[in-house]
Amino acid sequence: MATDTERMIVASSRLLENNKSVFVGTGMPMLAASLAQRLHAPGLLTVYEGGGVGGQPEGRLPIQVSESLTFKNGIIVGSMDYVMSLAQAGYIEYGFLGGAEIDPYGNLNTTVIGSWEKPKVRLPGSGGGADIASLCWRTIILMRQDKRKFTPKLNFLTSPGYLNGPGARERSGLPSDTGPYRVVTQLGIYGFPEETRRLTLLQLYEGITVEDVQANSGFEIEVHPDVYTIPDPTEEELCKIHSLDPDGIVLV
Repeated sequence: MATDTERMIVASSRLLENNKSVFVGTGMPMLAASLAQRLHAPGLLTVYEGGGVGGQPEGRLPIQVSESLTFKNGIIVGSMDYVMSLAQAGYIEYGFLGGAEIDPYGNLNTTVIGSWEKPKVRLPGSGGGADIASLCWRTIILMRQDKRKFTPKLNFLTSPGYLNGPGARERSGLPSDTGPYRVVTQLGIYGFPEETRRLTLLQLYEGITVEDVQANSGFEIEVHPDVYTIPDPTEEELCKIHSLDPDGIVLV
């Protein structure tokens, strides 16, 4: 049986389409994008925050997005401001994000838990997260789910989702038709219907119930009337992700 991490990586990979571009982050997003390139999306263009474009690392998984291995087999060795400008110009379809907290509209916190002045926990901050959330056409949020992470109100809004509902991004000056596309957790996959822009359960993994989803959220999650089960990772998918991460950097 696949682990939670394996399920999340494979489910994220399946969302990526051939001949599209994706802004890749450290860890699970790297594996998801690499898996997509090897199995169903050979024309997927990877963009790394450190400046690499088109890289297909081999031999092992890069430790982080600025490592030189992310340039291997690539087409451009650029800079951080260059790849951010690609998103600003509208050239990047997908962007991976993570967070310590997410609210019902897909807004993310990666800054502080507690007050800004006297935080209980100080987190890494935005990095490129706010840029990716603001400028990529579709963002895929990859994070583990529990009541603390799925919260009705963020301690700090770092990266914008749909803010407070339909039309709010556009009113704030963000590009039209951008925003969170899917949230992938160890329990299921969520979307944001156009009419509400609220987090809505679309798919469940084998053995997970709607009750499990609600029990691991700090707010009531809306449920699509046609929720269906996500197929478990195939042997081919599992073998490939382990070959891409032989050192167990992500697949501990």
